[in-house]
This record gives sequence, structure tokens and C-alpha cells, in this order.
Amino acid sequence: MDAEVFLRSLAIVLCVAAATTVLFQRLRQPVVLGYILAGMLVGPHVPVPLIADRQIVHTLGELGVVLLMFSIGLELSLRTLARLGGRSLLLALIEVGLTFGLGFMGGRLAGWDGTSSLFAGATLSISSTTIVAKVFAERAVTGTLREVVFGALIAEDLLAVLLLTCFTAIGAGAGLSAEALGTMLMKLIGFLVGLVVIGLLVVPPIMRLVLSIDRPETTLIGATGLCFGVAVLAQRFGYSVALGAFLAGALIAEAGHAHRVAPGIEPLRDLFTAIFFVAVGMQIDPMVVVVEWRLVALFTSIVLLGKTVGVAIGAFVTGRGVQLAVRAAMSLAQVGEFSFLLAGLALPLGQRGRVLVSVTAAVSALTTLLTPAMIGISGQVASRIDRGLPPRLQTFASLYGSWTDRLGRGSLRPERLARRVARRLAVDVLVLITITLATSRWIDESTAAITRVLHLHAAPSHGLVVVLALLLATPFVLGIGRLSRRLGLALASEALPPVPTGELDLSQAPRRLLATTFQLVALLLSGVPLVGIGHALFSSATTTLVASGVLTATVFFVARSLWRGAADVDGHVRAGTEAVLAALVRSRQPDELATHEAPLEAVSPLLPGLGAPVPLRLVEGSAAVGRTLGEIDLRGKTGATVLAIRRGEAGVIAPGATERLLSEDELLCAGSSDAIDAARELLHAARAKSDR
Repeated sequence: MDAEVFLRSLAIVLCVAAATTVLFQRLRQPVVLGYILAGMLVGPHVPVPLIADRQIVHTLGELGVVLLMFSIGLELSLRTLARLGGRSLLLALIEVGLTFGLGFMGGRLAGWDGTSSLFAGATLSISSTTIVAKVFAERAVTGTLREVVFGALIAEDLLAVLLLTCFTAIGAGAGLSAEALGTMLMKLIGFLVGLVVIGLLVVPPIMRLVLSIDRPETTLIGATGLCFGVAVLAQRFGYSVALGAFLAGALIAEAGHAHRVAPGIEPLRDLFTAIFFVAVGMQIDPMVVVVEWRLVALFTSIVLLGKTVGVAIGAFVTGRGVQLAVRAAMSLAQVGEFSFLLAGLALPLGQRGRVLVSVTAAVSALTTLLTPAMIGISGQVASRIDRGLPPRLQTFASLYGSWTDRLGRGSLRPERLARRVARRLAVDVLVLITITLATSRWIDESTAAITRVLHLHAAPSHGLVVVLALLLATPFVLGIGRLSRRLGLALASEALPPVPTGELDLSQAPRRLLATTFQLVALLLSGVPLVGIGHALFSSATTTLVASGVLTATVFFVARSLWRGAADVDGHVRAGTEAVLAALVRSRQPDELATHEAPLEAVSPLLPGLGAPVPLRLVEGSAAVGRTLGEIDLRGKTGATVLAIRRGEAGVIAPGATERLLSEDELLCAGSSDAIDAARELLHAARAKSDR
């Protein structure tokens, strides 16, 4: 590499980036967009005499990705990842799967072939850790929202590693078999386990030695050396350097040294992250974007719609509540670094690949521009969505969090039945995928054989092969429906255990609703990928319509059962709340009203499935006094539901948004433990603020 070219490119990039950063700061716009504009100005596609070497800038930008992922790892220890692991992976699978499918259909709608459409789906399915981290840092986003979002991003990055491996083979024209995919997955798991185990033995003593010198420069050099060392190790094993850097940060965080390492990394991280976004801007060809503006608009809409809906569904299914689910969804509606890598793998496809690279960069720029605004209004949108839900769904959304909270506790292990049913369901799905792949692989040979043996024309022979494949797949399709229902019942019985035969089962309605919900999720997770794989392999409108119709009809009937079940649970809650409120009024003595605030352990069995309803008392001076429930937006902000209000010797059952709160009111709240804690904190924080 020519030293003069390197210095000139670095000087051009930093000077132009500095100018655009100042400009966008003055305009109160995201600085990330300024960096992208700087990249366009120094890139080869804009007639400005400030061209920088693209390869040099790209290499420096990769350093930014490594340092950024390292910083994120410092904030998320292995314990935090283990706590978020299952939920984050399920969330990512739902969101990536939905967006991938929409992207594939968008490519087909634009007239692209199957392979190009697959690349489009993969490119649009991975959110940008870099962009989200930058915006969260600027807005000082912390707490549960940050954990949920970054947990989902890390899970997406793991899926992106698989996609990169798969699409490297597809882009090179080698194809990819189910056996090769399974082998890659096992290698990835082995690499992660081995690196974590060895890292836990090696990293802590190394960092103790480095930190014992107690010099900032030694800490910085030692930490960054470890970061890039693990990143290179990951690359040597065929994985992303970003994954290795993240694991290095997580290992340091697990050793308890993150607070001493992070401050020194931040300036270096910010510098090279800025260069990364400049490198992104250099890939944008304005002429291609102008010519393909319809495609840019289509793909941008797919990202905004698919990711928002997918993350919201995934976060809610994993028990995060409406408010947190919507806020997380609106934080992840963009594409970034992995999308550029995936789009680059499509370059061997010719003109279509070059178009995809420019369009992806344009989509990234547009979604980057919208991300800060979407994060800023996410709280308001979440509150409006929560208030706009029908009452039965509001009740269901609040209770669902407490149910999944019980399933997520360490003391509640899946029983043998649930594990066995889940394994059988996975086997049926794998068999169906195998049948689909085998039919696609040997359909021409089978058609020729039938034509030769039965002396038929090619079209009837082809149809006969498809019919035989469908007949072979039918038992497994029916098995997925049956096993999804059994799995839902098994999991629901763990969260809400049934009572012995002959006794009154007050949790029957909540258990039935929870089982229906799990069944719907299992059907979607099993059926949607199968429809997508079938369409990608056969590209037959008739086959896709039939499979989609069967899946849609099944989901519709299950969803209708969920709607009816929500109505039953709403009535169940209202009836049980009356009994609980009466017991609460009788249990309170006048001298206890000023101090007592404890769970209703004695009467909580009247409302199984709600956990322990908790009374939260308002005192004189609280900011909530005199305001309506709609104004304080307790459920929208915390996820807790106000079942009733005890007011003296009387009470209000299922209060609406217009119910005005009075001093000494006692709000009977239900929800997950996190929701109850958030509700208590909100009321106490409001009281402290008003006192000042």
C-alpha cells in the first residue's frame, strides 16, 4: 500500500467527515447521515475532486465495526447474554424470517429471478448494530430496552454469520445442501463453545496482569490487542471479525473489568466508526438510485414494515409486553453493515448484484435517517397502540407477560412431555424440508423416469411427481398441526398447572388461551419457512398459493380461537377481580391504610395466572393524584394492568382510561414481576418529582 495514497485518503475522509459532522450537528440531524454524505462526496460516483481510495477506506471502516462490537460486548456480559439468550434468539428468528420472506417476495415482484431475490431477502433481514449503538449512545438509552435490543442484535449477528456462509456458496454458484448447512451450524456452535470456555480461562488473568500496571495506555493497548486477536481468530475459522470482537468484549465484561476498559476505547471506536459510515456512503451510486427509485422505495418499505412488525411480534411472544415490544421494534427498523457484506456477495450475479449494492446503501441511508425519529416517538406510539387495543386484548397482553415470566424462571424446568413433543415437532419440520429439497433436486429425473415407464407426456408426469410428493408430505403436515397443539398445551400446563380432578379449576380459561397462543407461534415458526423454501425452490405460483392458503386457513382458525379465548379470560378476570377486591376491602383496617403495601398472598388463588396481584397506594402529593389512568399511561409505560381500585370501603372494577385517581386510592395491579416493579418505580418517581 502506497503511504502517500493512504495519508491522502485518510486526510480527505477525515476533513470531509468533520465538515459534514459540524453541518449536521447544526441542523440537528443524525451525524451518521453526515458521514454517509461525506462518503458520497469522496466516492467515485459524485463529480467532486475529493476522491479517496475505496479499499483503504473500507479497511479502516472494518476497524470501526470491530471496535464497536467490542464496546457492545463490554456492556453485555456472558451472564446477561445467557439470560437473554433463548428470548433473543426466538425474537430474531421471527423478525429475520418475516423480513427475509418479504424481501424475497419484493425481489420477485420486481421481476428478479429466484437467486437474486434470495439475496434481496437476506440483505434486508439484518439490522444494523452500528447505527443502533450510535443512536442509543446519543440519546442515552439504557435499561431493559437496551438489553432487549442488543440481545436481538447479537442473535441477528449469529444468524448473519450463517447467512454469509450460505450465500458465499450461492453467490459462487456452488449451491448449498441441507447437509452442508447442518455441518456449518454445528461448526459455529463448536467454535462459540470452545472460544467461550478457553476465554474464561485465559482472559481474566491476562486482564488482571494488564490492569495491575495501572497505566491508561497499557490498558488501552492490552484491551485492543485482545480484541483484534480474538477477531482475527474468528476470521481464521471462517467467521465474522465482528463476532470475535464482540465475544472478546463479553469475556472482559464477564471478568468484571469492563468499567476500566470502556472509557479508553470510546474515542478510538468513534473515530473508526465514522470512517465505516463514510465507506458505506462511497458505495452509493446516485444514478443507480435515481433509476431504481421504485426498488429503493419498495425495499425501504419492506425494512420498515417487516422489521417493525417482526420485532414487535417476536418481543411480545417472548413476554416483553406491548410497550417494550413496540419500542424495540421501532429501534431495529434499519439495515447496515452485514447487509453490505451480503449484498457484496451478489456481485458475481452481474448487473443485478451491482444494483443490489447501490440500492442496499440507499435503503441504509434512508432507514438511518428515520431511525432516530422512530426511536424518539416509539414511547408515544406504544402508548397509543396499547390504548387502542380492544379490552379483551389489553387484558390478554398484560397477563401474557406474567405467564411467560413463570416459564422463564430458573425453577420452572420444561417437563419431559414438552421436550419430547418439541423434538417430534422439529423432526416433522426437518422431514418436510428434506422432502421439499429432494423433490426440487430430483424432480426432472423423476419426471423423465415416469414418462419413460408409463409412456406419459412430460406435463402429466411432472404433475404426478408433485402429487406424490404432496401425498408423502401430508402426514407430516398434519403432524405439525397436532404436535403444535400438544406443545402449546404442555407449555401452558407448566405455566398454569391444572388442579387435581374433581376440584374447581379456576385457571382453565387462562391455560386454554395460553395454549392457543403457543400453538399459533409454533405453527408460524414451522409453516412460514416451509412455504418460503418451497417457493424459492419451485418458483411455482400454484404451489405457493396452495401452501400459503393452507397455512393461512390454519392460522386463521387458531387466531379465531385465540380471540374467543381472550374474551373468556377477560370475563374470568373481571369476576375474579370482584372477589379479590372484596377480600382486600375486608382485610384492610383503618390504621393500616397509611403504611401497608404488600402482595395479596391470601387471595391471589382467586385469580390464577395473574401471579400475585399487588396493591400500590397513592399518597397525597403524588403526581398521579387528580389525573386519569389514561393520562399517567401506567400500562403503556410499564406493562402492568390495573385490575381494580380500592377507594375506602368501595372499589372500581376494571377501571377505564378516564378513571380519575384520588389520594389514598389503592391500585390493584397485575403483570410480570418486571411490570410490577416498573409500575411501582413510575409512581414513586412521579411523587418525588412533584415534591421537588
